[in-house]
Amino acid sequence: MNIYVGNLAYGTGEEELRNAFSEYGEVSSAAVIKDKFTGESRGFGFVEMPGDDEARAAIEALNGKDLGGRTLRVSEARPRDDRGGGGGGGRGGDRGGRGGDRGGRRDNW
Repeated sequence: MNIYVGNLAYGTGEEELRNAFSEYGEVSSAAVIKDKFTGESRGFGFVEMPGDDEARAAIEALNGKDLGGRTLRVSEARPRDDRGGGGGGGRGGDRGGRGGDRGGRRDNW
């Protein structure tokens, strides 16, 4: 099961995350998500546990618990398709750099 872990302290590393979850069973992987430009933590991560019962026990035990001075938000991770969004859509066409978003239509200037 893939588990979302939110509200991580920015100093929390993957080994610390792995150790917290390994108390409840086998951990296949633990990843702290980092900003692609700065390399710093974005404050959340994912843990993969092969046993669903162990993963549910970890979610139940760790959600709302303190790790590194922050209260964790732990839940089953949703598939990417369920998150919505999609990155920057709906911006309109040619904005021409002339004063804000006018829906991409040049005839209303």
